[in-house]
Amino acid sequence: MANLLEYIGCIHIFLGPYRGNPIALYLQRGEHGCQIAPKVYPWNDVVGKGETPNKAAADFEDKWKTKGLSSDMYTGPSWEGGIKPERPAPPKPAAADVKPPAAEAVAPSTPPAGNAG
Repeated sequence: MANLLEYIGCIHIFLGPYRGNPIALYLQRGEHGCQIAPKVYPWNDVVGKGETPNKAAADFEDKWKTKGLSSDMYTGPSWEGGIKPERPAPPKPAAADVKPPAAEAVAPSTPPAGNAG
């Protein structure tokens, strides 16, 4: 049985040659995770994939930004239904070699005051 598509948001391109009505975004849930994509040419090749709808939304946003549109040409994506893009945690920096603090050699710069005689 085919999985039904769920409307989950839109993107509106208002500048450039592809301007027009908002582009609907649909979620398809499957056994291997979730996919988010528009069903309108020429944008139907941008598909966000993830284990959950939120991870698929983050993947979609990352792939959308690589399509060559500047951010002032469109608005969105506007998510509905509680979708919040969930990006993976940034990788932790590699542990730097921990060096023990250098022992500072204390050399007296002036001789101690004493009786010279």
